[in-house]
Amino acid sequence: MKKGRIKISAAADADYLADVALAANFDQLLARAQAADEEFRQAQATSAPASVQYSLARDLDTALTDATRAAYAAQRAEIGPAGYEDRIYRRKAMATSAVHRWTDEAERLLTLRESHRLAGFPARPETAALGLEIAHVPANRHA
Repeated sequence: MKKGRIKISAAADADYLADVALAANFDQLLARAQAADEEFRQAQATSAPASVQYSLARDLDTALTDATRAAYAAQRAEIGPAGYEDRIYRRKAMATSAVHRWTDEAERLLTLRESHRLAGFPARPETAALGLEIAHVPANRHA
């Protein structure tokens, strides 16, 4: 076996370039998520109708998802194309401070999105219009 540079396949190179392109949009996607959050919080503060709040909550969820994906893409781009095929290379690169910063940012955004999904969504407008309440199923249904 010959030691030397890791050969990069065309697929790994294509994945790397796609991640670089997505990572380049991170700042724009993060700004969109911040704007969506402000709009949603404003709608909550002014007691906007449920249909408006629900729509804004979905927009915020989409914006947070896009920003999270871009942060993870930036993390992979920071690792480099060899990280797509060589797990040892990827593990070593994951220990660098630049990759740590992207990992922290991606996990922060992921946590925001999950918190928003768990506690931030208002009731669906269709449910309120029909006068239905969401039925809660007991944890132990077989008891």
